[in-house]
Amino acid sequence: MGMQQTKFILPEDRIPRAWYNIAADLPTPPPPPLHPGTGQPIGPADLAPLFPMALIGQEVSAEREIEIPDPVREAYSMYRPSPLYRAHRLERALGTSARIYYKYEGVSPAGSHKPNTAIPQAWYNQQEGVKRLSTETGAGQWGTALSLAGAIFGLEVKVYMVRASYDQKPYRRNLMEVYGASVVASPSPDTNYGRSVLAEHPDSPGSLGMAISEAVEDAATRDDTKYALGSVLNHVLLHQTVIGLEAMEQMEMAGDEPDILVACTGGGSNFAGLTFPFLGRKLRGEADYRIIAVEPEAAPSLTRGVYRYDFGDTGQMTPLVKMHTLGHDFIPEPIHAGGLRYHGMSPLVSLVKELGLIEAQAVHQRKTFESGVRFARAEGILPAPEPTHAISVVIDEALKANAEGTSPVILFNLCGHGHFDLAAYARYLSGDLVDYEFPADQVRVALEGLEGLPV
Repeated sequence: MGMQQTKFILPEDRIPRAWYNIAADLPTPPPPPLHPGTGQPIGPADLAPLFPMALIGQEVSAEREIEIPDPVREAYSMYRPSPLYRAHRLERALGTSARIYYKYEGVSPAGSHKPNTAIPQAWYNQQEGVKRLSTETGAGQWGTALSLAGAIFGLEVKVYMVRASYDQKPYRRNLMEVYGASVVASPSPDTNYGRSVLAEHPDSPGSLGMAISEAVEDAATRDDTKYALGSVLNHVLLHQTVIGLEAMEQMEMAGDEPDILVACTGGGSNFAGLTFPFLGRKLRGEADYRIIAVEPEAAPSLTRGVYRYDFGDTGQMTPLVKMHTLGHDFIPEPIHAGGLRYHGMSPLVSLVKELGLIEAQAVHQRKTFESGVRFARAEGILPAPEPTHAISVVIDEALKANAEGTSPVILFNLCGHGHFDLAAYARYLSGDLVDYEFPADQVRVALEGLEGLPV
């Protein structure tokens, strides 16, 4: 008997030539972003201080395919197409009849899926003559990716890194600086908003919402600077669809079709990247899939939040977007999955959840690390804390298949490696890692904070 195939590899000429835009296949158009001052739908001019026009065009486009520029594809070739793995060893360890596959995005130089959007964002900015980008980062994966993209296209990058992650993950910060970026802990003394928070809470652990406020203020007050966001917005999710587009071809190579797709969700970028091309097939009536978004119990926007308009940041500077939110003032506990510590969810992911096209589950921190260790001991790859959320549900589904006597094909996105997260794994292994409960009255408090805003 021959050896079973583990990796499914596409040649470089199969890097997708166009991104997939789910807006073309949705049964209802996404609710428009609203101006934070007037509450009216915003136009391109309102976004121009923050983004180049090419990205604003992608944000509102209803075209199914948006061509990937050649310089972007050329930069993608540093690590794309990424491999698809059949998790034979994990299957054996679980004694499961399920067939498990994962798309591994940790092969990028930044160690995660984030360069899929950092590279095009940097390129489009460079094409419009922008010299400098400001951004926020939680766990540091997005800041690392934008720092890399800045190095590729000759842009200066300023990163506002959430204080909790800045302290937990010094090597992430170091890598951003190696790529040439300037990194400060947020809330920082570098912006009016940061100074106002520090005056009231000198020991603030920060949050993505706060860091976004600082980065937006930075961009809005400088002529040479635009803002770059690593998740949430439509154009970011669009760029990430290279993951799912490649995975479709690779699943065909494997002679399989997924029944269940799983990915973690914080803002929604890696989840949408894997699942939206498959969801497009579902919307067009070409196939059917069960699609599961997995989030942390400490920041459960999809499972416990309210679907309504809210600010994307704590300082109320961003446009209002309709999303599942826990309230823009909510500061999640300092879980190690820093990329999932966000009060809201991408408007597009929120909409497909509201339409009943996907389901969502929330998982506690210790259970995710238990799953990450189990995966690493079977497959050899140490997952970042974020995708351990997906792995946890994959293991649950595989064990459920055993109990039910079924053999589903499960595909998940392993969106990054955990090499910079070994301190968190050490805390788990020593028994020091804690679970955080979502505050029981948080949604009521959030709704009180949203009074007066459009619903």
